[in-house]
Amino acid sequence: MKPGAAPSSTRSPPSSRSPTSVRPPPPGVTGRLLDRARTSLEHFGQIFQMTFSAFVAVVRPPLELRATIYQIEALGLRSLMIACVAAIFIGMVMAVQFSVGLQKFGGVEYTGRIIGLSFARELAPAMTALIVGCRIGSGIAAELGSMAVTEQIDAIRSLGADPVKKLVVPRLFACILVLPLLSSFALVMGFGGAMVITKAEFGIPHGFFLKTALDSVGFRDLWSGLFKTPFFGIIIAAVGCHFGMRTRGGTEGVGKSTTQSVVVIAISVLAADFLLTKVSLMIWPIR
Repeated sequence: MKPGAAPSSTRSPPSSRSPTSVRPPPPGVTGRLLDRARTSLEHFGQIFQMTFSAFVAVVRPPLELRATIYQIEALGLRSLMIACVAAIFIGMVMAVQFSVGLQKFGGVEYTGRIIGLSFARELAPAMTALIVGCRIGSGIAAELGSMAVTEQIDAIRSLGADPVKKLVVPRLFACILVLPLLSSFALVMGFGGAMVITKAEFGIPHGFFLKTALDSVGFRDLWSGLFKTPFFGIIIAAVGCHFGMRTRGGTEGVGKSTTQSVVVIAISVLAADFLLTKVSLMIWPIR
């Protein structure tokens, strides 16, 4: 160092990053749960608002009768096979399980009574809504999602028509009408599957199985199960239409909306089944 020269500074230059460029810490578990709960409440609020608008739009002319009949055929008749096949195998599984369990206590003759009550009150409406409902809801979400990303729904609005009346109302009332019918078919087919497997595996005669089941199942048991199905239909159609009409982001958004609709329908049907079962037991108690 030369005499008289100023000593060089050993401190590093100040950082050029401003305090505002620092990213905030990621939210914790509580924050993520609160965000998801807030988003779920927003979705349920929008679904309720759209469903209310659909019921209000029914009284406004013109009536979407032709579109409703087409949706009954598309959503109901095309779902009949999967509902019947699923009910047959569920009935066979339940019959085998109950027969094996009751055989240990010498009560295999009560299999028909248990199968009849369980199918009439719970299995036929709930499993039909869960299996067929996911198929129907995903189809509705995919169809309306494709219309949303191709701006067909915006075109309906630009022409002065109401998308809720044109698209939601026919699907909503079609689901309300077809779910009780599909549940009735599932009840008959599931009971038939159980009757066949108990004869083949455990030697229970068809006539005895049928007599014991009909002795234990009354009209109150049938009504306690069928009265749930219109509510399941409202849930399936409303959730599928909601996620379909709010689809954004091209084909990837259609797939995401379809997945979301299936998950929400399954959870909502199970939650509604619990609440409706409590109500049905108050109105039609088990004898």
